[in-house]
Parts: sequence; structure tokens; C-alpha cells
Amino acid sequence: MSATAWWDGRDTYNAYFIPMSTWYRNILDDLARTYPDRIRDPVLIVRVGEQRLYRFERGLPMQHYPVSTSRFGVGNRDGSLRTPLGVHQVRRRIGDQAPLGTIFRGRRNTGEVARILNGPGERSPDDNITSRILWLDGLEEGVNRGDGIDSFQRFIYIHGTDEEGRIGRPASDGCVRMSNTDVIELFDRVPQGTLVVIVE
Repeated sequence: MSATAWWDGRDTYNAYFIPMSTWYRNILDDLARTYPDRIRDPVLIVRVGEQRLYRFERGLPMQHYPVSTSRFGVGNRDGSLRTPLGVHQVRRRIGDQAPLGTIFRGRRNTGEVARILNGPGERSPDDNITSRILWLDGLEEGVNRGDGIDSFQRFIYIHGTDEEGRIGRPASDGCVRMSNTDVIELFDRVPQGTLVVIVE
């Protein structure tokens, strides 16, 4: 498994695993102020510059995963193929119980299973969306919500990929790609409505 855990495997948090940096505090505090009525446990933060996704519970970092955001950089315009910044929510969860590597087209389970490519830079002819989909909905008007910039209408997902060898560096067409085992694990821990913050 490529995720790194700060959680000790039980239901109690082990202080030994808390990282020295607390870069996330301001982000979580801003969410509490701006979205006081929304569920904030768990919270996901994607750091584009690190190509990592972090999962927080009870205000503490629990795990982080390598990801792949857009090879075109960050941006919000429809057709740009860039990864949008800002606060989102998980609006739809797709693929529960599908076998690892299941291919989705138009968010529908095709019943096919992809061959997962693990070689560095190895490319799939179909660039498949695999295993699970967390479909993101932007919450910030003028940033990731509204005409021409709407993350939900742009079909921005967190999803599995058959190009696992490219995880850890920008390679997608706007979505946040994860390895298949990681996205399945994350999917099982993330309910609909979970807040997702994408930052540079």
C-alpha cells in the first residue's frame, strides 16, 4: 500500500505519528469559520505542489497518499484540462464494491477490468478511470462554481487510474488520480458531503 499512515491502527490517535509541520491548521480553521454547518470529519486536502492527498479526522492528519493532478497545471476554466483549486465537496460516490481495476466510462461500470501499468511513464491507450470515483462539486462561487468554471460540470473526480506508474507527478487531464488500492481505501473512509480542499 502506498499510503503513509500517522494513525496507529487503533481507534485512538497516537501522538508519536503526528508530523512536526502544522501547515494544515489554517486550512482547517478557515473551513470551520466558512462552513460551520457542514460535516468536517473527515476532510481531504490535496497539495498540488507535493502531489499528495491528505486525510484528516478530528483535526489531525491520519494518512497521506501520492496522487497525480493535471499535467497542464492548476486552473478552473472549462476545457482547460487543469485541476481546480479551492473548496469542494464529494457530491457523488461511484463504484462501491466494484473489483479493483474496474473500468468506468461516463461513470458507468463497464464490467471490464483494466491492465494496470506500473512502469515509470508507461501510458495506457485509453487512459481509463478505474476502481472508484469521488465526483467533486465546487463550493466557491467564481472560483470552482458557476458558468464556465464549475468543477462538477467539468467532471472533476478523485479516481483510480490504469497508469499507476505515473502517480506522484502531474499527468492527468484535470482530475486527481490515485492508485487503485489507495482510492478504494479512501473511498471506504469518505462519505458523501466530505469537504475536499485543493491547494497549490
